[in-house]
Amino acid sequence: MLTVEENETLTRTGSGTPMGDVFRQYWMPALLSRELPAPDCPPVRIKLLGEDFVAFRDSAGKVGIVEPRCPHRGADLFFGRNEDCGLRCVYHGWKFDVDGRCVDVPNVEPTIAERLRPRAAVRALKTAEAGEVVWAHFAEGDADELPGVPDFEFAAVPPEHRFVGKKLQQCNWAQACEGGLDTAHFSYLHAGVGGGGKVGLHEAGRPTTPGDGNGEPLRLARFRWLVEDGAPRFSVLSHDAGLLLCAARHADDDCLYWRMTQFLMPNHSLTPGNFPEDLSLANTWVPIDDTSCWIFCYAWHPDRPIGDKERHRLVAGSGIFAETDEHFVPVRRRENDYLIDRELQKTESYTGIVGISEQDQAIADSQGPIADRTREMLCQTDLGVVRFREMVLQATRDVAAGKAPLGAVDPGAYRVRSGDAVIAADAPVEEVVRHRFGVRFAGRGAVS
Repeated sequence: MLTVEENETLTRTGSGTPMGDVFRQYWMPALLSRELPAPDCPPVRIKLLGEDFVAFRDSAGKVGIVEPRCPHRGADLFFGRNEDCGLRCVYHGWKFDVDGRCVDVPNVEPTIAERLRPRAAVRALKTAEAGEVVWAHFAEGDADELPGVPDFEFAAVPPEHRFVGKKLQQCNWAQACEGGLDTAHFSYLHAGVGGGGKVGLHEAGRPTTPGDGNGEPLRLARFRWLVEDGAPRFSVLSHDAGLLLCAARHADDDCLYWRMTQFLMPNHSLTPGNFPEDLSLANTWVPIDDTSCWIFCYAWHPDRPIGDKERHRLVAGSGIFAETDEHFVPVRRRENDYLIDRELQKTESYTGIVGISEQDQAIADSQGPIADRTREMLCQTDLGVVRFREMVLQATRDVAAGKAPLGAVDPGAYRVRSGDAVIAADAPVEEVVRHRFGVRFAGRGAVS
């Protein structure tokens, strides 16, 4: 468990807080590129780390994220006119470019305007686009001095090889992130019900008792292994951007089924649950404020396009992607108890809630807007969560001491993979990692 002080440090990300100072050392997803679909399109309100901004795409296609208040009389720039490479306040016409510079003060004499413009700049975040995501950085000074955005594989593949989205989470970023790192819960939260008991998802709703798995393909056998072994053994390896969390379960023929999750500083996770033929999946938990966050979701395959049927499922809500409305708010959410179906809970779904994403969301939200970690009773399967907390809390100490936190200046360290493997039970974890990923995609420093 954490102390009250540690829990406060972990969960608070506003300006001037220790964890807020950590987040402001990194590039953060701010919005999807398609939320600003064309030059001079309508601006969008956003909130990051408890601070309000307005995002807009100028006539040249470049994105600006600026503070919302015009320095003249405080009018909200969300109502501004996006025109001629700038956002113009509709109150008196003051205009600002994507870097926050005041480029026009039309309601005063030119000589006075020339003196006013340098002092009338508004705060602007640094921006970049990669992987159909608009990234933002809170750093002051010259953008050319910043490292590049994290070199995620999803951003490097051709557009037809990926799909990106986002969804609202109605709780603190850290507990939602911890849920993504906790692969042990898959044996319960995401299990099916059939034949009178808990079964793998492929057996959900079937009236007969599941068989012994003879002839079962690997893509289905993994669901059986998940429910048969609800207490995986964890090994955690560190590398230059975070942690590789490796969970081993008993499989068939004296083998182990390994599910390996990447945690990448400060708030990214590459999910397990995929073999090489499957889509890779990842999330980023971006604090809106201390009691809500956006979860950015990425699916990709390094070697092939995402098929039409796959893409349709992702758009509709599948796996880590929730079914959402046009504002990216999940259809199943706190206000309607996630549309829990108690009959479904008896006959098909362990939770009675439709959707893996929605099941995760419900449990994270159920811990309260900010979880009280002083009352926890942790066990061995919580090792990954413990190491996550240790790593991000260490980052607050590093930043306070004037040091760059892990990964913040090393975008190449984020070119890693997660995924599953089945291998002989006596294979050490380092061999498992090399077997599944090779040295490069495991993360520099992860394997000796």
